[in-house]
Amino acid sequence: MLAAVNKQEIENKPAGCPYHGAAQITGDHVTLRTRPIEQDGSGVWQIRSYTAAKAILRSNGIKQAGFQAETIGSLALGKEPMLYLDGAEHHQLRKQTARFFTPKAVKTYDGMIGRFVDQMLDELRTAGKGDLSKLTMKLAVLVAAEVVGLTNSHIDGLSRRLGKFFEVDPPAEPAEKFSIIETIKGLWGQIPLLSFYWFDVRPAIRNRQSEPQDDLISYLLTQEYTSMQILTECLLFGAAGMATTREFISAAALHFLQHDQMRADYLAADVDQRHAMLREILRLEPVVGELSRRATKPLTLEVDGQTFDIPEGDLIRMNVYGTNLDEHTFGDDPELVCPHRELARGVHDAGMSFGDGHHRCPGAYIAIEETDIFLTRFLQMDGLRLVQEPTIKRNEVVKGYEIREFMVRVD
Repeated sequence: MLAAVNKQEIENKPAGCPYHGAAQITGDHVTLRTRPIEQDGSGVWQIRSYTAAKAILRSNGIKQAGFQAETIGSLALGKEPMLYLDGAEHHQLRKQTARFFTPKAVKTYDGMIGRFVDQMLDELRTAGKGDLSKLTMKLAVLVAAEVVGLTNSHIDGLSRRLGKFFEVDPPAEPAEKFSIIETIKGLWGQIPLLSFYWFDVRPAIRNRQSEPQDDLISYLLTQEYTSMQILTECLLFGAAGMATTREFISAAALHFLQHDQMRADYLAADVDQRHAMLREILRLEPVVGELSRRATKPLTLEVDGQTFDIPEGDLIRMNVYGTNLDEHTFGDDPELVCPHRELARGVHDAGMSFGDGHHRCPGAYIAIEETDIFLTRFLQMDGLRLVQEPTIKRNEVVKGYEIREFMVRVD
């Protein structure tokens, strides 16, 4: 959804907007004003300008270089996963799988999401307290498993195995010399991946070979994907979606629990207004903090009257925190929560948090819908309060954050 706010909506905005004191909580502020674009000492282009990042991500002169695309993309064994594809093949696969993630399709998931949310909140009421970071992981796994087709294994086991997978350090860049230590570390890191395949992906494939369903795995089987190729897509569509949605639900919940006026405005708002609030929080709290691309031809960018020439072959990194704090795009006080910002046509109100261009996150709609269904019910629980501030640490895989030990209590 493009952020277009009319004059009447601005005049009628809540008195609490912007919500002073409700600034970014994940701790990766970037000073945009001095360096919107620069080439660092290693030759990598660092982009903190929203307009420059948008132009790059929509260019046909780039290829995917993020999410370890240049170190593990070749492991797809015959078919590159959609996240790593570019060009006509990527557009075709994206078009064919989009039906699982359109706004219309997402609305059909509401009942399923609501049942899962009610189940978990009933468990929280019974216990009287719980760790929100674990609840959000369970919800994200349940929802993504339904959409992708990972429904033939026990949910607790699936959550545990995915948790182990995301604890593994990202693969290092290829070494010039053989290292037995790095080799052992690499093999050890494959254990969570193999467990995920054996206990979760393999049973789902076998079930859908005999009984196809309306999910991603069933579709990939019709396209003659091998088991290993389906594993790759399950990781990228399912596991990545589970991890990012889980973190954002926790980040948004923390904002609302720390700021009573925000919470009251959110619960009093209609669905469109609530979604706008969530996207504004996501602008400040992007779960994926960096998007990387490799230039496949020379690129020329113009920002603030300056011209930047990026040669073919150079690595480009969009700092999502920086682009989302671009005052030229998001106006005064870009570091504060204000879902009523007047934005230019074509500017995403979540900034670059869902990416842009060919690889814009396909799960954007479901992430917001899932978060909203959970929070509208969670925040209305009687006696809900924060027991202790959660721990927030950096995730090097996505250059974002992880929120853990998020203890809440209900009466």
